[in-house]
Amino acid sequence: MLDRPVEANQPARGRRALRLGVAGPVGTGKSSLIALICAEFAGELSIAVITNDIYTDEDARFLRSAGVLAPERIRAVETGACPHTAIRDDVSQNLLAVEDLEHDFDPLDLVLVESGGDNLTATFSPALVDAQFFVLDVAGGGDVARKGGPGIARADMLIVNKTDLAPYVGVDVDQMVRDAEAARDGRPVLALSRSDPRSVAALRHWLSHTVDHFRSGSLHPQDPGPMAPHTHGDGTVHSH
Repeated sequence: MLDRPVEANQPARGRRALRLGVAGPVGTGKSSLIALICAEFAGELSIAVITNDIYTDEDARFLRSAGVLAPERIRAVETGACPHTAIRDDVSQNLLAVEDLEHDFDPLDLVLVESGGDNLTATFSPALVDAQFFVLDVAGGGDVARKGGPGIARADMLIVNKTDLAPYVGVDVDQMVRDAEAARDGRPVLALSRSDPRSVAALRHWLSHTVDHFRSGSLHPQDPGPMAPHTHGDGTVHSH
């Protein structure tokens, strides 16, 4: 039971931070993307991170060990249930964690909220985040972008990650990006590799632009839509 009320999208003190969700399947590089963002904007933005895992704080420990932020700025939420539950169905745990960070490190510019690895349909509630990434990677297969789903189709930015691995897994990155663009009806797609300065610069540009829009009051959270109905291996059905 919560010991204080949760007020979605309310500041702890002063200016509220931009809240950016990072979703995508297991292994697509969500934590590495967050580490890259923290490193790229060190000294420019005041950043904090929330990670989500079912029973562990593995992602939080990875980010702390990367040394991209002070350890106390990285906090873990253990959802105890399907990863999407805490980012879509009942966001209270994450909202309290975000608000605590905003209170402790006021003023923050950016809070990154990482979903636990989930399937292609996972999306964040607009009550939790102002904008969201959906992350795929080339090792997941060149056809994965064509499979669609609300995250792929309507997240604010779709990232095709680890493009430097494409020659080793037989993926045509240009074709994968074209498939993603067709699935997204003109919404932005970024082919990204940490070893490619041009793609990192494009990531910086998009995020800087989004921060500016948020500060000006012109960024309005868009709901990508609920997760598609699906069944887990234990027979649990989620209809959302």
